[in-house]
Amino acid sequence: MPTLPTIDCDLHNELPSKETLYPYLPDYWLDYCRESAFVGPDAADYPATIPTSARPGATAIPDLAELQEKALNGSEIGILNCAYRVQSVRNEELASTLATAVNHWQLEHWLEKEPRLRASIVVPSQNPALAAAEIERWGDHPGFVQVVLPVRSDAPYGNRRFDPIFQAATHHNLVVAVNFGGAAGNPPTPAGWPSLYIEEYAGMAQIFQSQALSLVMEGAFDRFPDLRVAFVESGFTWLPSLMWRMDKEWKGLRHNTPWVKRAPSRYWQEHLRLTIQPVDGPANAAHLRQIVEQIDSDEMLLYGSDYPHLHDSENVLFAALPVALEQKIRSENARTFYRL
Repeated sequence: MPTLPTIDCDLHNELPSKETLYPYLPDYWLDYCRESAFVGPDAADYPATIPTSARPGATAIPDLAELQEKALNGSEIGILNCAYRVQSVRNEELASTLATAVNHWQLEHWLEKEPRLRASIVVPSQNPALAAAEIERWGDHPGFVQVVLPVRSDAPYGNRRFDPIFQAATHHNLVVAVNFGGAAGNPPTPAGWPSLYIEEYAGMAQIFQSQALSLVMEGAFDRFPDLRVAFVESGFTWLPSLMWRMDKEWKGLRHNTPWVKRAPSRYWQEHLRLTIQPVDGPANAAHLRQIVEQIDSDEMLLYGSDYPHLHDSENVLFAALPVALEQKIRSENARTFYRL
């Protein structure tokens, strides 16, 4: 476990079953879920039987007791990211109802029982108006510190259709977390559907890059200058090359986007944070340190264990960094960004 004080920005509290939500559903939707063939959202970001879904000694769907014993032990604060992807539910009213039920469940079974926990508001982002209403419902509760969106979406998040979500989030002083996975119904690659899970799993980084480009170039940060976005389970080693490439192309094509007043890298350094897992850079500590230095900011990286998912490379990262920077990554960057 970490020896320095830690704010863990990525803990998972997944639903054991759809029946978990039954106490929170209106009668109409309760009957529907019992009588129909509805089995829940169809995202399978971390199938329970694959090795990456649970580290040794962990379960793929941990309960509160396990999280307290194995993940929160040594942590000052832990932020929950529930990956119940209501965005894949085609009936938008049902998706909205499920989101409300999930958030009730998070409040009663997690936040009210463990004061170190904070949570992310689950929203039906396929309907931004309904998503904004869900943010309004929970946005003033101190236990909810961000809104969670899956990185796989049916349009890039810089698109103006998502503005109601950003408007509600900034109004309530919430971070918007873009989290690994999702099931938007479209292929996860620009070339179509992959054949294997490993292609989708490893290729998720390119989707994060697309979202980062969209948020800047389509003007989301200009329309919402107080917008704060955290990329969760994105990794970060891809960021320096993207920053360099986009700054270069922006210089030659900036007349196409006059609303983008600064270089893209400056927007990202101001508005964007990334959790460290998966640390998918080189095993060589010196090379990894160079990648961190190329980001040109000691504020962009946040600690996220991604518990219970299996990652074993954070020690390589911290061994490459000075203790002062490690402390910023482990806690102080998150404390500032989330205004804890």
